[in-house]
Amino acid sequence: MKIEQIYTGCLAQGAYYIESNGEALVIDPLREVDPYITRAEKSGAKIKYVLETHFHADFVSGHIDLAEKTGAQIVFGPTAKPGFKAYVANDGEVLRLGDVTIKVLHTPGHTMESTCFLLSDATGKDIAIFTGDTLFIGDVGRPDLAQKVVADLTQDKLARHLFTSLRTKIMPLADDIIVYPAHGSGSACGKNMSKETSDTLGNQKLFNYALRADMTEEEFVKEVTDGLMPPPAYFPENVMMNIKGYDSIDTVMQRGNSALDPDAFEAAATETGAILLDTREAQVFAQGFIPNSINIGIDGSFAPWVGAMIPDIKHQILVIADDGREEEVVTRLARVGYDYTIGYLNSGFEAWEKAGKEIDHIESVTAVEMARRLTSNHDLTVLDVRRASEHFSEHVIGSENIPLDYLNDHLAEISKDKTYLVYCAGGYRSMIFNSILKARGYDNLIDVQGGFKAIKESGLFQISNYVCPSTML
Repeated sequence: MKIEQIYTGCLAQGAYYIESNGEALVIDPLREVDPYITRAEKSGAKIKYVLETHFHADFVSGHIDLAEKTGAQIVFGPTAKPGFKAYVANDGEVLRLGDVTIKVLHTPGHTMESTCFLLSDATGKDIAIFTGDTLFIGDVGRPDLAQKVVADLTQDKLARHLFTSLRTKIMPLADDIIVYPAHGSGSACGKNMSKETSDTLGNQKLFNYALRADMTEEEFVKEVTDGLMPPPAYFPENVMMNIKGYDSIDTVMQRGNSALDPDAFEAAATETGAILLDTREAQVFAQGFIPNSINIGIDGSFAPWVGAMIPDIKHQILVIADDGREEEVVTRLARVGYDYTIGYLNSGFEAWEKAGKEIDHIESVTAVEMARRLTSNHDLTVLDVRRASEHFSEHVIGSENIPLDYLNDHLAEISKDKTYLVYCAGGYRSMIFNSILKARGYDNLIDVQGGFKAIKESGLFQISNYVCPSTML
């Protein structure tokens, strides 16, 4: 028997490949499915099942494409109502894979169809449980997402379902079972997940707040719902794609991998009103970019920030990327349901520059220069675009806080007549913020290179006393 965790850091997502005696299955696959097919071919195995722990909100799963390309059977847990051919298993049903078995454990709470899969070896010993978004390492799935799709499923109702599921289906299992969740730290599907991506169930019973043996249902509901921030706007859209179906990844890639010279790129932008998405590194972008383009760097939490900043997943997108990384960008957009990339700038920004096209830039300064300017110009405003919990924890005294996540809700608070020195943690988010506002006609924005880390290390600023951010999840 082989168990492989296939972890994708930018989504903090874990898919799983399990193989036994020539048969294989994949749990919660990503949109691009060829790596799973290649993995099975390497062992001479046939993919028999594609198991889905639930209808995911934070990414578009590859279940449909994988099933169509391999003949595998898609399996959901009880109450799931997929809009495509799939098998809806019964609670307690056992699936056989080579010499091992997988037991279906219906665990409603994160969503109503949420299901865990318990793997047992050839002797019948329970080895591992694949918990999806029901149980994370150090946390549990947030119970407020399904209500975005089904209105009468309140977070209180879902939290109570989750309490029961954990205590009747998971906690009675043996302590030596390995827990393999669908996500780790950085995912918006939980509040405070560990950076670890697996653990023993016994260890989780000791250290996971949600598995305390003496916890009452009321205490659980209060703790699991406390401090929940609104989910990214694209989550409900991804859920519906996972329920109803979607274009083949091959179709999406063919549409997006269209190389356009500067004239064709400019014409496409004018004719379609597509978003110009520049995925280069923040400081490279600042030095020169196509007017009205926005910067979300590919070398960061790319997909989640695209989801947060571009509300309409069907909006057409034109890509500016480092040469050779265009396909990667199109793929990572498709992972979160942005299927309408219609092309990219061939040879990147350098081609645009060589063609003599109009160029814009964003001023970017070091922490030392920031301090100098604040000393000489008291009319400057320092703007912190980190999350509220980060600002609460530690910030430049006197700075204002407008989290990037909720920029669209706070535009009225930003004056075009003021000049802002904008910082985040390290410089990634501040450039997203500045580029979006620049495209909307805000010209008085100065980016702070290196963000709060550089500001603090400079020793030139008054910093608030540190408060543990866990007090404000």
